[in-house]
Order: sequence, then structure tokens, then C-alpha cells
Amino acid sequence: MLDDADRRLLRYWQAEPSLSQGELAERAGMTTGKATRRIARMQELGVMQGVGAVIDWAALGYTVEVSLRITLDKTQGNAFDTFLAQAREVPEVIEVQTFLGRVDVRLSIIARDMAHYQEIYRKSILSLPHISEIEALMHVARIKTSEGLPL
Repeated sequence: MLDDADRRLLRYWQAEPSLSQGELAERAGMTTGKATRRIARMQELGVMQGVGAVIDWAALGYTVEVSLRITLDKTQGNAFDTFLAQAREVPEVIEVQTFLGRVDVRLSIIARDMAHYQEIYRKSILSLPHISEIEALMHVARIKTSEGLPL
């Protein structure tokens, strides 16, 4: 599906997403028109799904991150869908993941401090439907974060 030129474009853009298409084309060794067409094709194929900003939540005063592992009571047929729909609506939930196994869902929550986290937990998390078990993991340090692929 992708050739070496596509991978080159992706590698340079992954490393420096602020590059203009002209700069990207130059680094990848092709014309701007060719790079633009290749990027458009990769977007149409769903390989590239957008370019976004990386926000440092701590710089904005959100110094607490908690990961909640949640097991749902699945005796209700729509438990999963209902829970996920309502969890998406909690503004401090920055990530929702689903799993196969004992844990059904993991929520990543950010808060300004522990008092703010407790407020979120009591008012927003505990009111989510179909929860049978919650395990909280306090985030201590982020050792590696990368969504990039070794292209």
C-alpha cells in the first residue's frame, strides 16, 4: 500500500509536524505537488487522520493523572454502550480504552490536584452506570510517549 516515498514523507512529518508541505517535500526529495498528492492519497486511505497539537496538561495546571481500570456489570445488554457514551461526556476523561479480559475499560483522568480529582471521582465517575469494580492507579511519571511508527 505504501512505498518508500510515502514512508519518507510520513517519517519526516512524524518527526516535525510543523513542516509546511513545501518543506516536507524538499526533505523527502520530491516536488511540492507530488508530496501534496501523496499526502492527500494517504489521508483518503485513512493512513493519516489529521495533524494535532500536543498539549502539556501540567503546564495548564492539571498536575494529577489517574488511570481507572473498570469492570462493568454486564448483566444488562446495553451496559457497555451506555457506560462508554456517558464516560465520553466527562470533560476530565482524556482517554477511554476498552479491553478483553477481567478489566473492561480504562479511563485516563486529569485533575488540577487531589481535591479536584476527588470531586471528579465522586460526582462524575461514581455516577457512571453499570460499574461493578474500579481500580485506581495514580500516575507517577511518563517514561515514554510516542504515537510514531518506526518508518
